[in-house]
Amino acid sequence: MLEQIRIVLVNTSHTGNIGSVARAMKTMGLSELVLVDPVQAPDSHASALAAGATDVLHQAKIVDTLAEAIDDCTLVIGTSARSRTIDWPMLGPREAATQALAEVQSGKVALVFGRERSGLTNDELSQCTHHMNVPTNPEYSSLNLAMAVQTLTYELRMQYLEANQQPEAEDTEYPRMEELELFYEHLEKTLLGTGFIIKQHPGQVLLKLKRLFARARPDATELNILRGILTSIDKQTGLK
Repeated sequence: MLEQIRIVLVNTSHTGNIGSVARAMKTMGLSELVLVDPVQAPDSHASALAAGATDVLHQAKIVDTLAEAIDDCTLVIGTSARSRTIDWPMLGPREAATQALAEVQSGKVALVFGRERSGLTNDELSQCTHHMNVPTNPEYSSLNLAMAVQTLTYELRMQYLEANQQPEAEDTEYPRMEELELFYEHLEKTLLGTGFIIKQHPGQVLLKLKRLFARARPDATELNILRGILTSIDKQTGLK
């Protein structure tokens, strides 16, 4: 599924950014990169910053226009760093990832990122079916190209894993309620024997301890350890 999602970079100025984007993509399982009219084709600087993702870089396709990059896609999400006058469906990274993964079942999806300084033009945004904005700190919204790509591809991967990973069968053995009650009885007996609680005035201590162990949820082995600790205290204090 992730391989059906295309990252499109429009008119990128610095080749190092292209390499960093390739790295961001590969770490999250994406591999299809399309470059629209880059100022310069990927070079050795791009390869250096790709840091092991040179396969994504070398397979990148270069086209002249955004229309060429997205002509076979059914969903195109363009990133917008600021509010535009065009009234267009606006998504956050999480919603964009959800939309992309739903759409990729039936068609190609393109995620479009604009120029480092000015982003996408209104004309380019008008070619997208949806717009996405990363909700950065309004007082400092400086997000470089690779960071923006990493933000969205991370959301894609997390949602993909959640949808496709089956929970592993839990092999931990937990004590039966009967065994827990025996533990609580033993705990009460020991605390009474040490004088930590007074039988005539037990207060809420035992109830709070039960709540504590309920939150901790000790497994069978851990409960046996706790019983062993209580037994050792009993021996030291002469309790039977």
